Amino acid sequence: MKNTVNILGINFLNKGFNEVVELLSDRIIKGVKTFVVTANPEIVMYAREDRDYQKIVQEADYVVPDGAGIILAAKILNTPLQERVTGYDLTVRLLELSNQNAWRVYLLGGKEETNQKAVANICKQYPNLVMAGSHNGYFKGEENRIADEINAANADIVFVAIGFPRQEKWISAHYSSFSKGIFMGVGGSIDVLAGEVNRAPEVWQKLNLEWFYRLVKQPSRWRRMLALPRFLREILKTKR
Repeated sequence: MKNTVNILGINFLNKGFNEVVELLSDRIIKGVKTFVVTANPEIVMYAREDRDYQKIVQEADYVVPDGAGIILAAKILNTPLQERVTGYDLTVRLLELSNQNAWRVYLLGGKEETNQKAVANICKQYPNLVMAGSHNGYFKGEENRIADEINAANADIVFVAIGFPRQEKWISAHYSSFSKGIFMGVGGSIDVLAGEVNRAPEVWQKLNLEWFYRLVKQPSRWRRMLALPRFLREILKTKR
């Protein structure tokens, strides 16, 4: 079985959820710096249109398939991926492991109130992890200071929740200045961690309709959802 599956120029890690968790855990224990991108069809399509962003995603250590559309595309191309690995599920599992191992976590992103709510909820639910630091997502002009703060915090895991493409661009721009840590863009997961947004019920998740649930709850997302039919069109063109 191939370790990666290429979908429209992006190499996706072809491992199950538990294997991905084990891989990242091992790198944390060994102090190996790691850049993880959780990519859905929207990110893949954006990367096709923005070559600089595409290069950033291609140079990440691991790109995991966050999105039912990615899994479907891999099947259409006859190069199936083992399973979907969502950014939120990965975040929660890493928090659980941080709780077990007293790992140091830094949370970057969201509005100030959202960030603080998320930090409070994390500390309450995972009391044995070390909250190494946090900062809201509004730090324009202070990017280097934030990077210095994260370095000083000696974080094992840095969750960057400032939305794509900004979160991946920020990680890439400062990556060389860090000596250790898992760096992962987690987008809207911070809203769920803060308790401001509910995740789709499990039945919607199993039916691969989580995207539709989010659209119903947040109709303003409709423009973003237009990437999905364009993505499938490109996949079918590639298949032909």
